[in-house]
Amino acid sequence: MTATLVVTGLCVAYIVWKIDIGQTIDILRDVDWAYLAAALVLTTVVILPVAWRWQRLLVARGIGESISWLTRAYFVGYTASQVLPTSVGGDAVRIFETARRHPGRGGPITGSVLLERALGGAATLVLAAVGFALAVGEYDVGAYLWIEALLALATVLLGAAVFSKAARRPLARTVPLLRWLRLERPVRAIYEGVHGYRDHGWLLAGVFALTLAIQAVRVLAIWLTGEAVGIDLSPRPYYVMGPLLLLVMLVPFTINGLAVREAFFVSFLGQLGVSADAAFACGFLFFLVTVVLALPGAVILAWESVRRPAPSAEHG
Repeated sequence: MTATLVVTGLCVAYIVWKIDIGQTIDILRDVDWAYLAAALVLTTVVILPVAWRWQRLLVARGIGESISWLTRAYFVGYTASQVLPTSVGGDAVRIFETARRHPGRGGPITGSVLLERALGGAATLVLAAVGFALAVGEYDVGAYLWIEALLALATVLLGAAVFSKAARRPLARTVPLLRWLRLERPVRAIYEGVHGYRDHGWLLAGVFALTLAIQAVRVLAIWLTGEAVGIDLSPRPYYVMGPLLLLVMLVPFTINGLAVREAFFVSFLGQLGVSADAAFACGFLFFLVTVVLALPGAVILAWESVRRPAPSAEHG
């Protein structure tokens, strides 16, 4: 909690230092609602293919679930992400609810969600590599390019560690430490849950291709929020920025990425000549898009709480 407050405070201080609040409000008053609506539509339409992707991963481990319920779980997860640390909190809610519906299958369910995130990160870094190639010699974004290169390398190494049979023996050397930290059982369950997909190569390839398309659409939604506040940039630099933003939003720095997301917009777009006021406005609108995306989940939870039968008197 202390670290969260410190990070939030530093990001807020950076934002206040960089922007003119009055100018930012003027920019937000002149938002092009057509672009903003298009960003919301793109962000929403990917929910169905995302739910289908999760269904395929579950089926591969012998867990059957309907698209309607998985879509519902995603919307509820987005709602949870508004009050829990970034999208990681929403993932925890999805795992918890799905495991309740399938007792004894918590390991494979957790593995499916973690694999989703891993494939999402890998697809994001493929986009980052494309963005890297597009940006070299065109856009001066400093260390951000090399951060993306290092993240891509780390992803390759992590994938080898998780899916390679040869890596199991070196990884086994960490068991005494994990046992001492009382983490052996959950870490083993997660590892086995993800490693179990090793023999589903075609499934992983198809899911990765779908994830790549989904992430590309999400980056376009970020570009549309920029257009909504008058930022005159082509989609190309957003394919440099977008992957990093999507990865930043996975790390639980603050609740729902509050202030970190907006500070990132100000820092990155500022290096491309965009004013801090417009960059912050773009980040703020993207935050609003995620909030609107969470509203169906809130409605679902409210409706389910109303329909849930009250406990009988004889059960107290």
